[in-house]
Amino acid sequence: GFSEKLQSEMEKIFENIHDPNTKATEKRVLTAKFTLAPDDDREFVQLDMDFTTKLAPVEGLSTRVLTEKDLATNTIGAYEFMSNQRGQTYIDDDGDLKADDGQPVDVIEKEMQKKNNVHQLKRGNE
Repeated sequence: GFSEKLQSEMEKIFENIHDPNTKATEKRVLTAKFTLAPDDDREFVQLDMDFTTKLAPVEGLSTRVLTEKDLATNTIGAYEFMSNQRGQTYIDDDGDLKADDGQPVDVIEKEMQKKNNVHQLKRGNE
């Protein structure tokens, strides 16, 4: 059982080392504790093995959140602010054009086009 538990704890450590959200150079520690408790006749010994693993903590993150209130519905919305200026678009790591809330601009334009088409249909029926 010792070698299986040791292997399991080592896997946790190596997963933690390769986690990009932890500091690469942070030390990881694996401590094995053996407790031996002999019986009165000194014939049998109870051997307990405990493992303590200290991993690198996940580094904290910081971001800006933009909030706004919809006066028509009296609801408050919040989203991560992705660009440098409100209403500004930006190009993400994949080269896609996105709005300041991270939504693809082409999706927003399609939704706006649908709303405009519905508006035009309503006006045509009046």
